[in-house]
Amino acid sequence: MAKETKPADIRAKTADELSALLLDLRKEQFNLRFQRATGQFEGVGRVRQVRRDIARVKTILAEKKRSAATA
Repeated sequence: MAKETKPADIRAKTADELSALLLDLRKEQFNLRFQRATGQFEGVGRVRQVRRDIARVKTILAEKKRSAATA
C-alpha cells in the first residue's frame, strides 16, 4: 500500500476485510522498523503514514463493533 487510506474507503469494507487490512499494515510496520534498524530505510514519511492508517482502521473497527452491539 503506497498511499494513505481514506476513511471513506475503510468504512466501505466489512469487519473481516478490516481485520485483514490491519494485519497487512502491522506487517508493513514491522518491515519498516526492521529496515530502519538494519540501515536500509528510505521512506521516511511512510512510518508515520502506516501508524496513522493502523489507527484509522482500529477506530473504524471499534465503531462498527459498537454499532453492532447497540443494534
